Amino acid sequence: MSEKFDVVVIGSGPAGYVAAIKAAQLGLSTACVEKWQDDKGKVKLGGTCLNVGCIPSKALLDSSYKYVETRDHLAIHGISSGETSIDVPAMIARKNQIVGQLTGGIGGLFKHNGVTSINGTGKVLGGTKVEVTNTDGEITVLQAGSIIIATGSVPVEIPPAPTDGDRIVDSTGALEFTEVPQRLGVIGAGVIGLELGSVWGRLGAEVVVLEALDEFLPMMDVQIAKEAGKILKKQGLDIRMGTRVTKAEVKGDAVEVSYTCADGDKVETFDKLIVAVGRRPLSASILASDSGVTLDERGFIYVNDHCETEAPHVYAIGDVVRGPMLAHKGSEEGVMVAERIAGKAAQMNYDCIPSVIYTHPEVAAVGKTEQELKADGVNYKTGVFPFAASGRALAANESEGMVKVVADADTDRILGCHIVGPSAADLVQQVVIAMEFGSSAEDLALTVFGHPTLSEAVHEAVLAVDGHAIHIANRKPRKKK
Repeated sequence: MSEKFDVVVIGSGPAGYVAAIKAAQLGLSTACVEKWQDDKGKVKLGGTCLNVGCIPSKALLDSSYKYVETRDHLAIHGISSGETSIDVPAMIARKNQIVGQLTGGIGGLFKHNGVTSINGTGKVLGGTKVEVTNTDGEITVLQAGSIIIATGSVPVEIPPAPTDGDRIVDSTGALEFTEVPQRLGVIGAGVIGLELGSVWGRLGAEVVVLEALDEFLPMMDVQIAKEAGKILKKQGLDIRMGTRVTKAEVKGDAVEVSYTCADGDKVETFDKLIVAVGRRPLSASILASDSGVTLDERGFIYVNDHCETEAPHVYAIGDVVRGPMLAHKGSEEGVMVAERIAGKAAQMNYDCIPSVIYTHPEVAAVGKTEQELKADGVNYKTGVFPFAASGRALAANESEGMVKVVADADTDRILGCHIVGPSAADLVQQVVIAMEFGSSAEDLALTVFGHPTLSEAVHEAVLAVDGHAIHIANRKPRKKK
């Protein structure tokens, strides 16, 4: 006889575990199925984000930047630290400790909220049933009132560069290097490639980033992307656009990479090669033929604005559905779906989802870019403020980059904010909140910002939208179309 639950969630990443906790908080009997195990055979919660994605990469980014700051940037403050060295195994151990603490915390939250954690591989069957296969091959079937699919995504593999887990690795393998490679190749100049390249570049590796596209960070505002590229190249990342890898082959203790570019066919040799060309949804393997759930041509589960699939009472959230592959997007979808299952009229505002690249300085954005507005024929206006004119940024020796705000030229409503600079991830959130409440540029311009703060750069950028910035010379505002 199968167990029965009001809600069965498949996947315990940021989308899945949040959905499960929220559903349980709303009084629904909830189970969460997760296939990962730790080395002791216990269920490993947290998905890609906590185990091999967002959290461990940020731990290494922070550790590597503290190393660079100590080595290169303390002297300007009058601080002498002597010779600086890096203990890579200790850095990796710290990363692992943080991961263990957070993943263990999810287990505690499950217990506190009454979520039943089930270790095994879940598959959606017809009739809102979930088949669970454990590591011994034993199968049980769960009967659900509703199913939430939150199986996430996996790294994209490319035929020219098959990973071997040693010399040629994906993003997971790049988090486990035991020493700094002398020469590191990275395929892909997206978020993952730039972040991982930054980690090992800071620690001393010569980093070459090979990107097939001609345009750097095409999803970002062009002005911000151009500034970010300039800063990263100054830091030592050798970013080569319009470069298509045709073959990667391990030869002894090195990787030989062949590629084509504007100058013809080239060959480079690296100690390690990271393949970071994106991620794909983990979808087909978790759907039985009678599930009633359909996929689009890219393997994403088809859902409507409320994350409902074409199968009654079956939902899908996070990386496995349309939209940006962002942990916070999946988490909020999880909350929305749990509330809708509980009978609440919840919805999400997909126009106010921020995105961040955690290089140093950070790159963050929300809303429309200038190029998108041009393509849509929208009358808009912009305001830009450089951190070089920020007293707080100068005091912290963090004065690279800028804040850019885009607003509707007719209604003054804020349409987007794009930042490259110190604490960009936190600063953009101020504009996310403003946009969520439908704020105009004038609304933020009339808001009092503390002094001296980095937030003042946001204030000045909003003031600059109408040519009213105080701490830079204003250009005459003009409507753009």
